[in-house]
Amino acid sequence: MQISPLALPFPAAPLIDGVVPHVARAGYKAWDRCDLTFVTLDPGTVVAGVLTQSKCPSPEVEWCRAALTLGQARALVVNAGNSNAFTGARGRAAVEAIAARTAAHLGCQPSDVFVASTGVIGVPLPIDKAEAGLDAAFAAAPCGWEDAAATIMTTDTFTKGAVTTAVIGDRTVTLVGIIKGSGMIAPDMATMLGFIFTDAAVEPAFLQAALSKANAPSFSCITVDSDTSTSDTVLAFATGKAGNAPLSDDDSIGADAFRAALVDLCHQLALLVVRDGEGAQKLIEIRVTGADSDRSAHRIAMSIANSPLVKTAVAGEDANWGRVVMAVGKAGEPADRDTLSIRFGNTQVAEGGLALSGYDEAPVADHLKGQDIEIGVDLALGDGAATVWTCDLTHGYISINADYRS
Repeated sequence: MQISPLALPFPAAPLIDGVVPHVARAGYKAWDRCDLTFVTLDPGTVVAGVLTQSKCPSPEVEWCRAALTLGQARALVVNAGNSNAFTGARGRAAVEAIAARTAAHLGCQPSDVFVASTGVIGVPLPIDKAEAGLDAAFAAAPCGWEDAAATIMTTDTFTKGAVTTAVIGDRTVTLVGIIKGSGMIAPDMATMLGFIFTDAAVEPAFLQAALSKANAPSFSCITVDSDTSTSDTVLAFATGKAGNAPLSDDDSIGADAFRAALVDLCHQLALLVVRDGEGAQKLIEIRVTGADSDRSAHRIAMSIANSPLVKTAVAGEDANWGRVVMAVGKAGEPADRDTLSIRFGNTQVAEGGLALSGYDEAPVADHLKGQDIEIGVDLALGDGAATVWTCDLTHGYISINADYRS
């Protein structure tokens, strides 16, 4: 598989105290690679999560949603190659079997085990392979974060991870995240499968509030193909091993620093997914200003980002700003043609419903030849603003998805 031209190298991510990742081969598909990730979490670890709003969620999503109400975790199990979604009672039985076997191994409750799966929809996860894979993972030596990131991949072309730190009182805490995702990306909450680990001491309610807030400008502001997955899951685990005074609310010492670090980590992870969009050759940033509200700006920005006509124009390096006008108009949000302005990169191309007087397409054409593309839209109606990220739409996307089950 050819690595995305937008790929970034995997960072030097340290292991987190109280977190031990392992990988093994369950054989969910006919591939020569590990496809099961097992992460142990020390007692006292708390958890938060954001999950897909799809009305057809996987049993894993339903399991995690219920387990999150308890706020504690001892293990994470991730299966790649089979999403186990739309599999009825057999799918639920597989999740229960994974949680039960892991809980027995660790001496904890099944509800302390979080499970996620990714891959083909509609095929029940084989319990025998899952249990054999778990047994292999239980016996496996600990691994590094890049191995764990590689094991959760499906159509991804490169491993994705991020790291950041925050100072809380007199302690420095570390946050590490790994993520997978390349297609079926239009999160309605979070994105694909993403897992965040920190040694910070954080109360469950504060961790949940911080993750939910960090999700809004990151995972919920990306799209590859407008399709929301049945399995989208982002989980954050905090072991408390850093020894800081526990963060319980926004008035806690270091709360702002932790929130900022979590937002930064989520932003890094989200953009890695767009950089690996199926068939992607260009990363597109869309900024909408002057909208009626921030919500309205977001809807307009996503309308542009999800437009096949806009995305193919960028792929073809065609400065067809009329397609941006189309996408603004179809969003169903307040807009006035005669106050609308559009720019590509630093070049203004249209305003007041017309091409800019003296408009020279040459600098725009040069901008579109690059890998990082900016599209700006100003509606001149209010103070609403939003930024979202997407990628271009190429023949590569068709090739990947036409052969996905082959």
